[in-house]
Amino acid sequence: MTALIEVNNLTLKFRTDEGLITAVDDVSFSINKGEVMGLVGESGSGKSVTAKALMHLNAKNAVYSPESKIILHSEAGPVDVLSLRNPKELKIVRGGAISMIFQEPMASFAPAITIGDQMVEQLQIHGGMGRVRAKEISVEMLDRVGISDPSKRFDQYAFELSGGMRQRAMIAMALSTKPSLLIADEPTTALDVTIQAQVIDLMKDLVAEFHMGIIFITHDLGVIAQTADKVAVMYLGKLIEQGPVREVIRHSKHPYTQGLLAALPKLDDLDAPLTPVAGDIPSPLERPPGCVFHTRCPQIIGDICKTALPQNAQVDATHSVACHLYHRQVTT
Repeated sequence: MTALIEVNNLTLKFRTDEGLITAVDDVSFSINKGEVMGLVGESGSGKSVTAKALMHLNAKNAVYSPESKIILHSEAGPVDVLSLRNPKELKIVRGGAISMIFQEPMASFAPAITIGDQMVEQLQIHGGMGRVRAKEISVEMLDRVGISDPSKRFDQYAFELSGGMRQRAMIAMALSTKPSLLIADEPTTALDVTIQAQVIDLMKDLVAEFHMGIIFITHDLGVIAQTADKVAVMYLGKLIEQGPVREVIRHSKHPYTQGLLAALPKLDDLDAPLTPVAGDIPSPLERPPGCVFHTRCPQIIGDICKTALPQNAQVDATHSVACHLYHRQVTT
């Protein structure tokens, strides 16, 4: 099956007063049509920076390594995303073939412009259609994401909607251009559990209906277990484990993945204490040598973890991990 998008050896640094700061380090993955990939990790892991790279949305001080490749397989043929420069070229990945749902809807909607006007403007830019047709599609999309009285909501401002409705409106706007790939950056974090479940169900329905690919960014492996086909775990810019979601959750190999799973509440033992991953994620300014997780790892196996970068190894055909501990298990 041809991948919808391929990311190969993505390394991204930011030019700052302190020098070049590594945000993403040699990350590779691919997504097919109709596939949902969960991108998991704590704040500061590089998830959002990786996702923004797919739309060339990172700040102007971003520096990509020469080896970095992002190839979007569009209907018109393959597109080298990182080679796109001017606004006309970038339209294909900014609201065209790729759309993004941000964590906080109020940061995405202009407060002084109605929801409908923003949706119409997007369709006029990317679809080249007139206002009447753009409004019809916008109202239809608001209805399809479960917003009641969509004609009325079309003329309202973002601050007039509840948090759940704003999130649905943002999903409607992202989907109105019929993207091939949807990036959802922690779309359920600010919602209560009832609305969170509705948004998750909605995204499952959208995958089935539009057969699009989705990158679902979150720190919550419990949410990923309900939504994703496969999962990629990031830590301090490194992709440390990836594979089918059930395989990774049931047979995780990396101590960090195991720590994230141990931190989830246990419904069958409500008195059990929560077990957070010990310590804090280091600052990118103080990036550890060797395995980037060794400063917090409960299973560190000596100087090799502190000095040598673990190589990516295949657990099986679809499950991979970058950990010295796994290499030792294989060789002993």
